[in-house]
Amino acid sequence: MPLQSGAMTVVEHLTELRKRIIYILIVFVIGLAGGLFCAKPVYEYLIAADTAQGFVLHAFSFWDGIGMYMKIAMAVSLIVTLPFIVYQLWAFVSPGLRPVERSAALRYVPYALLLFVLGLLFAYYIVFPMALSFTVTVTRDMGLEETYGIAQYFNFMFSLVLPMALLFELPLIVMFLTRLRILNPLRLRKVRRYAYFALVFIAVVITPPDFISDFLVTIPLLVLYEFSVFLSAFVYRKQLAADAALEARYTAGDHA
Repeated sequence: MPLQSGAMTVVEHLTELRKRIIYILIVFVIGLAGGLFCAKPVYEYLIAADTAQGFVLHAFSFWDGIGMYMKIAMAVSLIVTLPFIVYQLWAFVSPGLRPVERSAALRYVPYALLLFVLGLLFAYYIVFPMALSFTVTVTRDMGLEETYGIAQYFNFMFSLVLPMALLFELPLIVMFLTRLRILNPLRLRKVRRYAYFALVFIAVVITPPDFISDFLVTIPLLVLYEFSVFLSAFVYRKQLAADAALEARYTAGDHA
């Protein structure tokens, strides 16, 4: 009987997770439809930026224009859907949280959007122009004739900007997992060297193969990790204090 009850509990969790994923997909599709209406003004803004003014961009396929519009629409939809994704994550785990933890977790939703936007701005206005400038300089120094496609330009942009924006969520994720007692600062410090290696590897993968771009992405990621450790320690100390107060209250009750 307990096994059957446990199996039902697992099934219920999977059913709930499936429901949350369906909700997210529905909102993402709605955001995608809205993103298609925003694609042209967003494209005009991006193509009017200084980084794009030095190039004559070409279409090498009949699908390049449509593909570019779809990429912009998906990026817009991701930005719009992100708070809803965080909320659905909270709704999925909240039944296992105490009331205080539920309230604290719900407050993370606006900060998730803020960090994502900060990551977008940092990647688009700092990392992307410098990475693009470096690659173009190398091409010109080699005496190669430049012919760039619209698809390649936006693929290069999105491959830098979107991963960086998502990585800016690291402090919030660590803080949330610390509140759930899955992570703690001791564990984060213990795996610091491996985390550094992973972050450097990610930076190398998502940036062009040059030291400047790698450096510009790696340093913020390492700072984000250390900031995550700091936030984890802050939450962990509060948890220890709350546990000590609870233990003292129970001890006093036993003596009474």
